[in-house]
Amino acid sequence: MYRTKTCGELRASDAEQTVTLAGWVQKNRRMGGMTFVDVRDRYGITQLVFNQEINAGLCEQAAKLGREYVIRVTGVVKERSNKNPHLATGDIEVIATELDVLNAAATPPFTIEDDTDGGDDLRMKYRYLDLRRNAVRSNLELRHRMTIEVRSYLDKQGFIEVETPVLISSTPEGARDFVVPSRMNPGQFYALPQSPQTFKQLLMVSGFDRYFQIVKCFRDEDLRADRQPEFTQIDCEMSFVEQDDVLSLFEGMSKHLFQTIRGIEITGPFPRITWHEAMQYYGSDKPDIRFGMTFVELNHLLTGSGFAVFDQAAYIGGICAPGAASYTRKQIDALTDFVRRPQIGAKGLVYARVEADGSIRSSVDKFYSQDVLQQLKEAFAAKASDLILILSGDDVMKTRKQLSELRLEMGNQLGLRNKNTFAPLWVTDFPLFEWSEEDHRYYAMHHPFTSPKPEDLHLLDTDPGAVRANAYDMVVNGVEIGGGSIRIHDSALQNKMFRLLGFSEEQAAAQFGFLMNAFRYGAPPHGGLAYGLDRWVSLFAGLDSIRDCIAFPKNNSGRDVMIEAPSNIAQAQLDELHLAITNE
Repeated sequence: MYRTKTCGELRASDAEQTVTLAGWVQKNRRMGGMTFVDVRDRYGITQLVFNQEINAGLCEQAAKLGREYVIRVTGVVKERSNKNPHLATGDIEVIATELDVLNAAATPPFTIEDDTDGGDDLRMKYRYLDLRRNAVRSNLELRHRMTIEVRSYLDKQGFIEVETPVLISSTPEGARDFVVPSRMNPGQFYALPQSPQTFKQLLMVSGFDRYFQIVKCFRDEDLRADRQPEFTQIDCEMSFVEQDDVLSLFEGMSKHLFQTIRGIEITGPFPRITWHEAMQYYGSDKPDIRFGMTFVELNHLLTGSGFAVFDQAAYIGGICAPGAASYTRKQIDALTDFVRRPQIGAKGLVYARVEADGSIRSSVDKFYSQDVLQQLKEAFAAKASDLILILSGDDVMKTRKQLSELRLEMGNQLGLRNKNTFAPLWVTDFPLFEWSEEDHRYYAMHHPFTSPKPEDLHLLDTDPGAVRANAYDMVVNGVEIGGGSIRIHDSALQNKMFRLLGFSEEQAAAQFGFLMNAFRYGAPPHGGLAYGLDRWVSLFAGLDSIRDCIAFPKNNSGRDVMIEAPSNIAQAQLDELHLAITNE
């Protein structure tokens, strides 16, 4: 065996044992006649000691070890006189008696330490080295623990894990597909699945009434911190259920993860708000409820005063930032610049300070009497030292989204978004459709298999835009962790849905005929949910991006800079696939 112990398990109780360790050289320090080497594996670090007086040759050999050399060392465990409280193995050291260099190493392009000197691009290029760092390794260990707990919980709830195909047919609705040319069927293509949606519904028709899968999915879309072209879902489906059944079971799974992974016990039910409430009070369908600052609409109070910006606005809304009346003019100007950024798009910002004596001082004092400003204060239940921030615009939804960004920024500035505080909730009753002005047609807000709320079925023929979906998202700290819906299981209703989405009968049959045909043979009522595993892990790890909880992620351009993918392929491969590259 190359080792009898790992580099993270020795303690003072192991003193006087002879052990063999194997790992990578973290540091090498020569002090007088002694050489100290820190050897590291995925379990921890152990200090090795080489003594010139005991074995000069061995000490000289140790002094030549470079960073990341792979070594094997045999020695005797001794209790340290100067203990290191920052290391789990800090009470001991190993007095080396044998040393083998298993593999020399080039000097790494960045330091393999928690506070590395490597930038993102460099670390992505040498990801196999980056994975040696504690910070990244611990994220993957966390991911592993979470998948174990997910499987354990769902197994106890009667779920069965079933693998579904990776090579499927393309479904143009929604995000763009990644497509794969078929050599055996010239001119035809597979697509990589954006989700196993139709297959898990077919499993319900097949009688597998509780299915799950930890599955890789693919979407060819622009990337953000919480998106990758390939990502992992905890994908689930259940038969003979209504919305409350699904929410109850997966709320239970979420509580199980909070308890087993983070040691946090959540006893009460998760709050539930409708999509309309989320947009009205937070300007977002994934609200962060760790803090207040909910929106107050002010059109009734602030229009008709002669202030043209407000008089012409379709929406006026504000938030009350607690204790922020002390903000300087420079800080408020910085907030104004923040909301004016192109990615937010507000035209300006109005503020009102609540002074210590209860009076109001605002940036629009000349347009409003103190009586009106006092009513403004009352509308927010504002206290002395609070700061009211107001935005307006001619598009209600757009202005609410701008105000949402301002609210989150103030939450950051006031320290109200602690990563170790978790505030989950369900958002329900989304619109079933969203209208595209560009295409002059409806699109499914979730996907075309989402069922309408039963009480809204009559609106499908008269006012499709008012129909609510029997859909739900779970949100934690302003991040959508997962979502799902009760599905359509009736072929007539599914056909109507396709017609409303602009599918011809032929198109619906070509793309989804297999599902419609399956419904003819007895489809049970069913619904489900898919969690983003990467988002769960990044949330529990306190990360701002999902990249560092994925072993080999893509960069913001969708490239793997380590293996240089995507890449060109040989002409012979193109010919075999009956493909030609055209340069436009």
